[in-house]
Amino acid sequence: MEYKRNILITGGAGFIGSHVVRLFVDKYPEYRVINLDKLTYAGNLANLKDIEEKENYTFVKADICDFDKMMALFEEYAIDGVIHLAAESHVDRSIKDPFTFAKTNVIGTLSLLQAAKLSWDGKFEGKRFYHISTDEVYGALKFDGSFFVETTKYNPHSPYSASKASSDHFVRAFHDTYGLPTIVTNCSNNYGPYQFPEKLIPLFINNIRHNKPLPVYGKGENVRDWLYVEDHARAIDIIFHQGNIAETYNIGGFNEWKNIDLIKVIIKTVDRLLGNEEGTSEGLITYVTDRAGHDLRYAIDSTKLKTELGWEPSLQFEEGIEKTVRWYLDNQEWLDNVTSGAYQEYYDKMYGNKPEGDERIAGIG
Repeated sequence: MEYKRNILITGGAGFIGSHVVRLFVDKYPEYRVINLDKLTYAGNLANLKDIEEKENYTFVKADICDFDKMMALFEEYAIDGVIHLAAESHVDRSIKDPFTFAKTNVIGTLSLLQAAKLSWDGKFEGKRFYHISTDEVYGALKFDGSFFVETTKYNPHSPYSASKASSDHFVRAFHDTYGLPTIVTNCSNNYGPYQFPEKLIPLFINNIRHNKPLPVYGKGENVRDWLYVEDHARAIDIIFHQGNIAETYNIGGFNEWKNIDLIKVIIKTVDRLLGNEEGTSEGLITYVTDRAGHDLRYAIDSTKLKTELGWEPSLQFEEGIEKTVRWYLDNQEWLDNVTSGAYQEYYDKMYGNKPEGDERIAGIG
């Protein structure tokens, strides 16, 4: 079958990536969707079992840092669009191992950019390289009502955000230097189904299930803006098809929450759905030493995206949390397989190896 487009989605076995892959495979049967993932600890093909037999879906296990492999993929599949999500993304891990973050997030992005430039060879009409980044590149905000906008000066404070900031600069430089048709988006904290349970919301849902401590950095006063993952995937779809080349778009949920207030909403929701008396699990809250370089507040202004392309989040946070908690409680086998490491058997059968970097680090945002 000849496809209308051949879209390479990197990091497609991960949390956000799997939602984007599923959306594109289901919504665009006329597209061939190539899911490229290295299958590190956070990559889980079980996230995509419902679409793995679809005719327009192809999975490729590879490392984006392998430039020769990237060149071969562009040529083999005649790639004309890239949605680049592959990244090391956990701040706590970046503090412990900054080299891995620099390699994957910077060199990996550069490898893809160079492969796209050489493969497309100046024939950029109809091509698009879409790079997904984070609001953390902007640094931190005060409690003064300000927001990150697309022109906010970069000021990263962690090895993770520094690596993403560097990759953003490379993407823009490839447009300015070579004319590569690029777009960059910076998003706020995502939550929803299939998130690896080292992140705050699934970690706390699982800990409440097992009556384990709920670790809170400092006094829990750090503020984050939360975006439901399916709303993010929908934004990516719109921006990929309608966004203007060389533009930056911020994607936020308009849902600012202090960590401690968020945690109490999670506790209340999980206790209710488990049939516990309200407040049962609040005693599990355990305050721990704050993380180094912990930014106080993030908040994104998505006005540009709403005004120019008509996107806005479909769910308020309480609705999204209800859906999210229900999903994890209804899919306890998925959650248990990931937390126990049993999900690695899925890779053993297919590839004869287990995911790299399976050390657990429980972080809280």
